Amino acid sequence: MMQAMASGIMSPDFSVLPGLLYATALTLAFAFAGVSLGALIGLFLAPFYRLAIIRALCVSLRAVHELFWALVLLNLTGLSPLTGVLSIGLPYAGIFAKVFAEYLEETDPSPIRALPQGLSPVTQLIWMRLPQCVPQIRSYLLYRLECGIRSSAVLGFIGLPTLGFQLESSFKQAHYDQAVVVLALFFALILPMRYWMRWRLVPLFWIASVVILAQITVPPMGGGAVWRFIHDIVPAPMRTDAQWSSWLSKIFIEQAAPGVWSTIIMSQVALAVATVFAALAFPMIVPRVAGRIGALLGHGVLVMIRSTPEYMLAFILLQWLGPSMLPAILALAVHNGAIVAHLLGRHAHDIRLRHDAPRGLTLWGWELMPRLAGNFWALCLYRWEIILRESAIMGMLGLGTLGFYIQKNVQELRLDRVVMLLIVSILLTWVVDTLSRGLRQKMRIGDGLKIEGGRGKR
Repeated sequence: MMQAMASGIMSPDFSVLPGLLYATALTLAFAFAGVSLGALIGLFLAPFYRLAIIRALCVSLRAVHELFWALVLLNLTGLSPLTGVLSIGLPYAGIFAKVFAEYLEETDPSPIRALPQGLSPVTQLIWMRLPQCVPQIRSYLLYRLECGIRSSAVLGFIGLPTLGFQLESSFKQAHYDQAVVVLALFFALILPMRYWMRWRLVPLFWIASVVILAQITVPPMGGGAVWRFIHDIVPAPMRTDAQWSSWLSKIFIEQAAPGVWSTIIMSQVALAVATVFAALAFPMIVPRVAGRIGALLGHGVLVMIRSTPEYMLAFILLQWLGPSMLPAILALAVHNGAIVAHLLGRHAHDIRLRHDAPRGLTLWGWELMPRLAGNFWALCLYRWEIILRESAIMGMLGLGTLGFYIQKNVQELRLDRVVMLLIVSILLTWVVDTLSRGLRQKMRIGDGLKIEGGRGKR
């Protein structure tokens, strides 16, 4: 297989390129529509983020991965555009709400104090607070669109006709010469995004996305799909003669316990490897360490790695290395490590060095790494939650994490078990997020989310 894959990489079949253009258009359309929906909902929720119920809602939305949302929504909306748009829009709404709330809290209050008394909070928000956040919001929207394109491509692995679907089909049919073209097209789409994405073209992109998604032929779901969905998510003992003890044992002892354990093991190993990788890799893009040509090459390598979705990378490595946790751990580690390394390298450019500062590895070990230690650990701890979230979905590749049991129950139409396992996943993410914030406060280091937001975000 390795020889066949190498042969395909060396001799790509570009004759399939015209047939991939529709999948490329759909990948962009799902991303634009999903990110737009998430941004609108997030902007609406942001002013109320201080309320505990809103904060809990947003945490729950973003704790469930896009692929999990898609698996659940398939039973409600089928293989329709709505499934893809909601799968991206719902978790992104929780993320946007948190980030936009932070931007609003950091606005200058002096313009509001200069206004006449008695103006409504809505007026203050629209005319005073929101305009101050426009530059940060635009920057974050651009970053989140990049994430949306990655998410849209990955949705192809559950049947939506995006580039991920084409990649999976090519690998399953051993058409590696076509798979490499799909990957090349994905990189050609996402790497130069900051050059082709222009804000004055956003209305045109959005209208084109709606038109493209409207052309998708939706398989019929049959009548009563909504009521069937509601019926199926009700716990089985409440609608059948099943025993509560047997139902709970099946979910929590036979599925949730091993799934959580495997998810934690995978995420912890991946986090440790990502930490080492980031520490060793970020000097690759610092000219005083790697030289100008070396920094340029290093930047290209890191951008390629961080632009490849973890799930897609794990799928490719799985074809090469065989079924085990190793491909998933490597995919999680190098992707997240590349993100941290890229951000640290950019922070290193802002550090003022004395005129006689050393170069090369001496500068890295004795100057840059000590001074960037706070940012480094903050970013790694922030990525911890994301790595855990991604580890859960790796089960959909046949590994024993929570995603394996969630997908299994979806296939068996046991949606009540799916809901319980998703609640377990949300609680696990919440615990890790709480531990991460506690460690950052105890270590007196900044919030990784804000650090990344200030440097173009992840």
